[in-house]
Amino acid sequence: MGLSAKQLTYSILALGSGCGIVFLLYEKIGLTFSCYVAVPIVAPIALCGFYSYNGMGFMEVFTRYMRSIFRNRALVFQSSGYREMRAEIQAKEEAEKRAAVRKAKEERRCIRKEKIKGRIKGIIKKSIRKTEKKGRGKNG
Repeated sequence: MGLSAKQLTYSILALGSGCGIVFLLYEKIGLTFSCYVAVPIVAPIALCGFYSYNGMGFMEVFTRYMRSIFRNRALVFQSSGYREMRAEIQAKEEAEKRAAVRKAKEERRCIRKEKIKGRIKGIIKKSIRKTEKKGRGKNG
């Protein structure tokens, strides 16, 4: 597979502009620095011929990217019922907390009642045993 017409055109333009820049600046700043100057000019020209993203050429991708960076507006939150909504949410949260506290208190009460019932039953059993022992001692 060879180059397409677009790729061939842009590669010739990139090569020609790079050579022109290097030959013009070679005597003034030297070969290395003239190449450093040529690269930022040649690279976008070459990319125009070879780069594509989602069917868009380099220039279209680049312009969309720059627009997204510099033209986007800041997103600002604006709500008409924010305070009312916030008050409702806080009221719900407080109601849930109160319900949880009530439930915990009720559970503690139930646990205390069970403990008391258990103690009472234990005391009754002990007293029954004592009375049975006393009764056996008198009869026997």
